[in-house]
Amino acid sequence: MAEGIVLNFENALHQLEQIVKELETGELSLDDTIDRFEEGVKMVKICHQKLSEAERKIEVLIRELDERETE
Repeated sequence: MAEGIVLNFENALHQLEQIVKELETGELSLDDTIDRFEEGVKMVKICHQKLSEAERKIEVLIRELDERETE
């Protein structure tokens, strides 16, 4: 992944799936395996961050909806 490129959840998840497939083949050298694993960890972090952001947004929207209903 090029530095500075911001991925959305779906793209990060797709890249993670591709990395897992590569790792599962067992055909990579040790160095390549470590590199791909490191990239996979980055994709997991991006996915987790995006899911956390979505969860916070949903919580805010639900709170706003609840506040409107109590008015």
